Amino acid sequence: MKKLALVAALSLAATSAFAGGMAEPTMEPAVVEANTSSSAGGIVVPLLLLLVVAAAASN
Repeated sequence: MKKLALVAALSLAATSAFAGGMAEPTMEPAVVEANTSSSAGGIVVPLLLLLVVAAAASN
C-alpha cells in the first residue's frame, strides 16, 4: 500500500513539474512579394543591336 501511495505521489509531482506558464505564441512573418521590373532591358537591347549593326558594317 505504501508503494502505491508513493507511486501516486511521484506521478502527481512529475506531472505538475511540467504544468505552468504557457509558451508565448509566435507569428510567422508575412511574405511580401516585390514586383520587379527590368528597366535595363529597354536600354541593353538597342545597344546590342547597334553593336551588331556596327560590327556587320565594319566587315
